[in-house]
Amino acid sequence: MSQLDGITHEGLKTALSIKENYKKGELVCVPGEGDRILMPENLMNRHLDLHTIDDPLSLAMLATRDPETPMALAAAARFGPMGIKTDLLAGIFQVVGEKSKHPLVRKCVELITESAFSPETITRVHTKTSKFIVNSRKQYTMAMRQNLQELLDGTLAPRVFVGQFFELTEVGNLRNDVRRKLVLSLLLSESIRPSIKFLFIENLERFPNSVRRAIVASVLSARESHHMDIIKEELRWIAAQEKRVQAVATRSGSEVPWH
Repeated sequence: MSQLDGITHEGLKTALSIKENYKKGELVCVPGEGDRILMPENLMNRHLDLHTIDDPLSLAMLATRDPETPMALAAAARFGPMGIKTDLLAGIFQVVGEKSKHPLVRKCVELITESAFSPETITRVHTKTSKFIVNSRKQYTMAMRQNLQELLDGTLAPRVFVGQFFELTEVGNLRNDVRRKLVLSLLLSESIRPSIKFLFIENLERFPNSVRRAIVASVLSARESHHMDIIKEELRWIAAQEKRVQAVATRSGSEVPWH
């Protein structure tokens, strides 16, 4: 492994990969973990091996480019203790504070650098960051519940509800199993109109492959009814189309995004 003052070649590659994810609007996953989405709590767990994401350049990319404050702040908090190791890392950490669009990240970097990377300040920032992440997740969950109530009351348009649902689950960094359960509860609910369910199906590609496959399998095995038969038929048609695309891609050697 090539290394320069704490910077590794593998970390640089990961940082560039994260940058491309943000350009494409894709979520960042834990290296080597397939569809396991990187969560702020992962970054806050100092005992968790995050492989090349633990490289300072990767953390700097997250802290400056992630669109949501909880993830960016968690990356900055994890980077903090590294800044005392070399002058280069201290300089990169300071640049993070200058380039991040999140005021809390800038404040985090300011507190740590002004204290000369003191362990006491780093611990205090870590504790406050953990509390902020928990409170933010609660706010996103409350917003989703409010939106659902407004949908059922008829005061929120279905397409707006579905769009905001996916935005809230993404920016709230909800766990994959929670996302799966939420979508399944809506797709299987007799209170939700089929037109709304079709909107969810249109957006299924926004989920990781494993989550999407689990949702489709659960819906296809659900109790028969005229309501559900329409949804199942749509999912079967989508699955058939994907198989055709996969067959063509396999013959040509290209990559299929859904598989």
